[in-house]
Amino acid sequence: MELKRIRTERGLSVPALVQLSGVPRRTIQDIEKSGECKVSTAILLADALDVSLDELCGRKLVK
Repeated sequence: MELKRIRTERGLSVPALVQLSGVPRRTIQDIEKSGECKVSTAILLADALDVSLDELCGRKLVK
């Protein structure tokens, strides 16, 4: 999960991401620590960060 990298690249604090996504602060902190979350939470975060789920999950697509 690339959440922390993407969040910091966009200059967002955890509280700012909480406001954008509606995901609780503790949940964001846990995801950044463990790298795992529910798909429904990942969708909220990806939408708030304006990235795809693939990008948020660190998945590289090969065409």
